[in-house]
Amino acid sequence: MTAKKHSAAASLQQQPLLADDLLSPQPQSTQYVVVLPQYPPPNRPRLLRNACRRCIFCLSIFLLFVVAAAYLFWPSDPGLSVVRLRLDRLKFHTSPAISLDATLDLTVKIQNPDLYSLDYDSLVVAIGYRGKQLGCVTSDRGSVKARETTYVNATLQLDGVEILTDVVFLLEDLARGAVVFDTTSDISGRLGVFFFDLPLEAKIQCEVLVNTRNQTVTRQSCYPEVSFSMEILPGFSTAPSIMIAAVGF
Repeated sequence: MTAKKHSAAASLQQQPLLADDLLSPQPQSTQYVVVLPQYPPPNRPRLLRNACRRCIFCLSIFLLFVVAAAYLFWPSDPGLSVVRLRLDRLKFHTSPAISLDATLDLTVKIQNPDLYSLDYDSLVVAIGYRGKQLGCVTSDRGSVKARETTYVNATLQLDGVEILTDVVFLLEDLARGAVVFDTTSDISGRLGVFFFDLPLEAKIQCEVLVNTRNQTVTRQSCYPEVSFSMEILPGFSTAPSIMIAAVGF
């Protein structure tokens, strides 16, 4: 009897599971749901305005850099001025006509304010009195480095310059101890701008007041005239030393 019960229990354990057993509830994992607040849709006009502001700001910064670069690298006119004019010799002649012999020692300052070197082919300084040219000084080639200043010394010999109409005014100026001379400085050369040679023509007219007692320039008023033109050249030439030649009229 006991053996039959054990055999019946074993047979029940070997029977397959029914569908009800498969459909029995199984343990499930815990799920969380996060509820976010509802935001309004983005304001497109505001986004467009912000984008325009950013573009305008970037464009302003770019233009500022362009203007600064143009200010720094754009060629400027060289500075020409007579810093010293000394009357070393003065002699009047009355025969055959009223004329003047004089020796003028002058120093011309050439200032290069650019970031490029300046090579000039010639420098001509003319001296006049009351609109009449007395003589001129001519120099050969020279060079001025970037942002540097050079000085050219010259001596102008005036022999037999007729001043019939202005002799009275000249004597009055000498008696007062102050003579106003008209100077015209012409310089022609080239600016070495990167791979370019920029031809330069500059003309400066000045009125120079000279104190004849201490031989100094007390006042000077100048009016510059400058012209540029662009030209591509293969290289730059080295300027030789400055030579001064004096021409009298």
